[in-house]
Amino acid sequence: MSTSLARRLFAEYLGTALLVTGVVGSGIMASRLSPNDIGIELLENSVATMLALSVLILVLGPVSGAHFNPVVTVADWWLHRRLSAMDITGYVAAQIVGAISGSILANAMFGLAPAQISHTSRNASHLWLGEVVATAGLVLLVFALLRSQRTSVIPAAVGAYIGAAYWFTSSTSFANPAVTIGRVFTDTFAGIAPASVPGFLAAQLIGALLGILALVALYPAVAPVAAADMPAQAAEPIPARRTR
Repeated sequence: MSTSLARRLFAEYLGTALLVTGVVGSGIMASRLSPNDIGIELLENSVATMLALSVLILVLGPVSGAHFNPVVTVADWWLHRRLSAMDITGYVAAQIVGAISGSILANAMFGLAPAQISHTSRNASHLWLGEVVATAGLVLLVFALLRSQRTSVIPAAVGAYIGAAYWFTSSTSFANPAVTIGRVFTDTFAGIAPASVPGFLAAQLIGALLGILALVALYPAVAPVAAADMPAQAAEPIPARRTR
């Protein structure tokens, strides 16, 4: 493994871990501060998540592109062919392990058993539909901004979208297979039971495909991106195959 790839994988691991720590930790804090008001709990959870996600993209985007999400990684490969098979495998593995680590860390910080499994069932067709909508919108947003050369607003835009999608989707917008798997390992406000995971993953994959199709319809050509706007891959020159 090259030094550049190792740095990028660490960034994906760290970013996904801290994202899930933010999701789960703020969920635990919200349930303790507002135990009798689910609306306030969701507001506290969503605001903390959107802010944490925006900051993590700002900090780690120059290293790995700040995917923190397997559907973003696969969509990036599909649309731009900037990632190799080793990159994709490494990114997805780092994201999943990071997400699990994030739940364990959040549990431990709040004095809960670090290793636990959620009992929160989220098995329902309307929740799956919510995941389709949330994931399609996320994929469309990220790559529309890339193709229209507005990369500087991605951190704020993605954070804002996820914060809003907490409220306008029935599923509260997981929109991320790695985060979905990670949230199995916390039996708290933000958890999801293992039996509910396959439905969410299937919905997210469908949503990612719909997002890509919408992107191609709206932005059929890849706009040239200035070198200064491209994610710096660990301060090493970006090979030709990585150029958008």
